[in-house]
Amino acid sequence: MEQILKKKVRNGLAIIRPPGHHAMTEEFCGYCFINQVAIAAKHAVDNLGLKRVLIVDWDVHHGQATQQMFYDDPRVLYFSIHRYEYGKYWPNLRESDYDFIGEGNGKGYNVNVPLNKIHMNDTDYLAIFHQVLMPIAHQFSPDLVLVSSGYDAAIGCPEGEMRVTPVAYAHMTHTLMSLAEGRVCICLEGGYCIKSLSEAVALTLRTLLGDSCPMLPAMGDPCHSITSTILNVIKVLRPYWSCFSYQTELTWEELCPFEDVNEMPPKPDMPFVTEENKPKEFPIMYEFEDGVEEEYIIQHKFDPVIDQLIAETSLATPPNKTCIVYDEGMRVHHAITFRGHPEDPDRVTSIFDKHSEWGLLDRCLRVQSRLATDGEIQTVHSSSYIEQMQASAELPPMELRNLQHSFNSIYMCPETNVCARMAAGCVLSVTDAVLSGQANSGVAVVRPPGHHAECTKAMGFCFFNSVAIAAKYAQNKFGIKRVLILDWDVHHGNGTQHSFYEDPSILFISLHRYDHSFFYPSSTDGNHNMTGSEAGNGFNVNIPFNEGPKGDAEYKAAFQQVVMPIAYEFAPELVLVSAGFDAALGDPLGGYHITPAGYGHMTHMLSSLANGRVIVALEGGYNLSSISNSMATVTSVLLGDPCPYLPYAQPQESAVKSINSTLDSHKQFWKCLKFRVPIPDLRPKVEERNSEEEKEEKLEEEKFKENIDELAKNMTSVSVYDGTGQVGEEPKSTNQPESCVTEQATSNVETDPINVGTKPKMETKQLEMETTPTSNNTLTTKTKELGDDTNVQGAGGTMGGAGGAMGGDGGAMGGAGGAMGGAGGAMGGAGGAGTSVDENMGAVGGANNSVLDRLNVVQALEDMGHQQMYAIQPLTWCPHLDTVHSLPQRVLDTGAPCLDCGNLGENWVCLVCYKVFCSRYVNEHMVIHGAMEQHLMTLSFSDLSVWCYGCDNYIDNQIVNAAKQAAYRHKFGTEMSGS
Repeated sequence: MEQILKKKVRNGLAIIRPPGHHAMTEEFCGYCFINQVAIAAKHAVDNLGLKRVLIVDWDVHHGQATQQMFYDDPRVLYFSIHRYEYGKYWPNLRESDYDFIGEGNGKGYNVNVPLNKIHMNDTDYLAIFHQVLMPIAHQFSPDLVLVSSGYDAAIGCPEGEMRVTPVAYAHMTHTLMSLAEGRVCICLEGGYCIKSLSEAVALTLRTLLGDSCPMLPAMGDPCHSITSTILNVIKVLRPYWSCFSYQTELTWEELCPFEDVNEMPPKPDMPFVTEENKPKEFPIMYEFEDGVEEEYIIQHKFDPVIDQLIAETSLATPPNKTCIVYDEGMRVHHAITFRGHPEDPDRVTSIFDKHSEWGLLDRCLRVQSRLATDGEIQTVHSSSYIEQMQASAELPPMELRNLQHSFNSIYMCPETNVCARMAAGCVLSVTDAVLSGQANSGVAVVRPPGHHAECTKAMGFCFFNSVAIAAKYAQNKFGIKRVLILDWDVHHGNGTQHSFYEDPSILFISLHRYDHSFFYPSSTDGNHNMTGSEAGNGFNVNIPFNEGPKGDAEYKAAFQQVVMPIAYEFAPELVLVSAGFDAALGDPLGGYHITPAGYGHMTHMLSSLANGRVIVALEGGYNLSSISNSMATVTSVLLGDPCPYLPYAQPQESAVKSINSTLDSHKQFWKCLKFRVPIPDLRPKVEERNSEEEKEEKLEEEKFKENIDELAKNMTSVSVYDGTGQVGEEPKSTNQPESCVTEQATSNVETDPINVGTKPKMETKQLEMETTPTSNNTLTTKTKELGDDTNVQGAGGTMGGAGGAMGGDGGAMGGAGGAMGGAGGAMGGAGGAGTSVDENMGAVGGANNSVLDRLNVVQALEDMGHQQMYAIQPLTWCPHLDTVHSLPQRVLDTGAPCLDCGNLGENWVCLVCYKVFCSRYVNEHMVIHGAMEQHLMTLSFSDLSVWCYGCDNYIDNQIVNAAKQAAYRHKFGTEMSGS
């Protein structure tokens, strides 16, 4: 443990005996003499300055001694998964049940998951991790993870009589490695089937060393007993941990469908061992009830099964951890007349340059670029559309312009077809490298993006759907049976969804900004109830977010509750990620707040699937700093670097509602979602809060939210940063630019000889979320000067409009009705796509530790210049602002119809006369109004962005804020953040 904390090593495995977790303060017990894990935890918090230590005990016997030692200590969260059988199983203690949750200050910090039947398997254990352990662990945010790693729940162990496979221990280990920046120390406890024990320990060590988890078969139905236990654990812990938000509350006349959940333990007439009735002496020798020969038969009964599991476990390790593809040729696709379009060639260049700065390119296999062939593209797109794209290279300028205007949110040039083919071909090259065994995972830095492209048409900056083509390519060439496509672009991947809506071999999961279908592509196809059709029903999973900016907390919750459980049940052989980074902090179109650390954590979770065969292909993302840092972090995690520290924040209620809606739509298809049921609410029974303490916590929480809003507004910096810029003795990158360090470069650093990290003395105020479970289900937050932990100095600025919109008239980049079109064309945040007066532009709406420890998530504006931050720039002033009139009655009806045609879809309001007309992609009535009346300033009802026809640009000035605020208030029922 000390070597881990000194950063001499990243993690560790202690293969020791005898075991320790039963050894009490003054008594030997259960083969145990000294409680090694408990001693390590005490040493860490008492002597080494750690604030929070997580102990995970997955030995099949309850570690009652470890529980007793920390039962009132909130610094140590003890989590035990153990066989119990309502108290019949050793150590036969009442205190091993789920309702023993700690006492005093430690209440809520003791978690027992009692297994009340034998033969629990991988499905049951992973359900515990997904539903209970990881949500609590992320909220607790430990500095160190200690594992009492007994393997007596492994298949073949006669003591445990469970059926956990050796490979499952690799997956459980990998999951824990997302915590504490990978500081995980695993200590051997029990385990008595030598064959499964040795295999499980070897796979655990292999995972700690950074090898990919061998693939698990598709998970089945969590048994009735484990479902009841998990719901009971959530029932008693929900008053103390706000992460449990996915079960409804029973009404007075309701009962939970799982009978045990309606009661509290214990079962009647259970013979528990107590201080009064326990034996004074114990036999020295173990006696086998059925004799030695029978015991030998029992112990070896599962040998053939274990041998088969070992034979089926692929330990093949490709020579390269990750491959990458990039070609300068993709830069030649460009907007001819529209200046400052966000889908800019510099997007891919900035990403590639950041990889070079961090030294990532030297660690990756470089893959050769190529063009996708007609035959490859035809697996997704029609022949006539391919021919149309091919012919576009020879069109005269006016005909090419007319063609681009026939598509939704598109710009074109003579080189567009070649670049789109190259983007698709590059993703196929990476697919070849991964599936042929040259690399374990892959990264494709490509443009133009593809996930909006439909079978017969381009839209939303997209021409050929590269990821969809890659999925079909993998199936056709390599015989892959199941492919998971995970789309985290801020916009719904409509093209991908439509390509596989009836196909059960492709699981499509999309997390996206939806805004009740007002965000681009502005279709109800992105809603949670669009689950697929015919054989594909259930294989289309949408997680649509509404009502305000979302960030790391919301996306991580969606992964824990929806993405990972379904993915494990589906068991993909390949994972393709449509990796748009327009939900990143500071993106001018997405308006969301995901940090590079957040993308790193999502990547880490996905990398446990499909033997680690994960391919990440760039889609959207328009803040050059955000996309380069975010994609570089993704690559770093794929290379095996630990996840950056990610402070916990409570997911917004609107996000929880969206996640629950998806769970409700899909629980009929996926057995892993059966936990979405009503349970008893125990919170009123434990709410004994001091009013002053409650008031202080509320003020702290409000202060934190205000800080985030202010930081988002001002676009300062966000860092995932170890003040020393290094991690112990691991190799140091020399490629990090000085500008990446910003103000922290001048900080004085005070280093502890043993600590989680170093303690930089910052001149600037930094914030850390320190989370504490409370009895009213709220989260205590504290601000303090950071030591080693990640700090949040800034959050992504939103540039005009709802949730950070930049838009214009005619279908605000990312808004209702999609089209980036209409009078003046919009490019913006919460809304569809837009066009300029002249052009139909696009769907704009709508190594090692040292690399990550020195990562600046988004550079301060003053350190890099405003022009570097954004691919598009709004004007802060224009001469036509003088024509903006005061808002009549401070009210705007964002649902008002077009005055000329009655359209209710994509409308704009004139900021001179406040008349409402439709966009270019409806009937162009706002274009006509602007030209005839010379009213040049207009506001999008889709994304609340402002466009000036006279300046042919977006406008961000306080003169238009009153109108934007009124529109936001009407549309979302609340005040606009940062206004």
